[in-house]
Amino acid sequence: MSQESDLVRVWTCQGWDLAQIFKSKLEAAGIPVLLKYESAGLVFGLTVDGLGQVDILVPAADAADARQLLREEGGDDADRDGGEDD
Repeated sequence: MSQESDLVRVWTCQGWDLAQIFKSKLEAAGIPVLLKYESAGLVFGLTVDGLGQVDILVPAADAADARQLLREEGGDDADRDGGEDD
């Protein structure tokens, strides 16, 4: 996996379970994934004030493919980051 600075956010979803599903889909397509989240949300099961949000990060070179795969998966429009790199 690339350095974290070479990664871009391609999706933000609410909840660890959904993030794991998206991660599995991307990894099955050969795209490495890093999930970024606030650990307190996962430990305590909190989903308020952004604690349940999980950012899906991929290498910049794979960002367009990753976004397309996640759109095909049927991710909610509210979960998308708008397609802009961070």
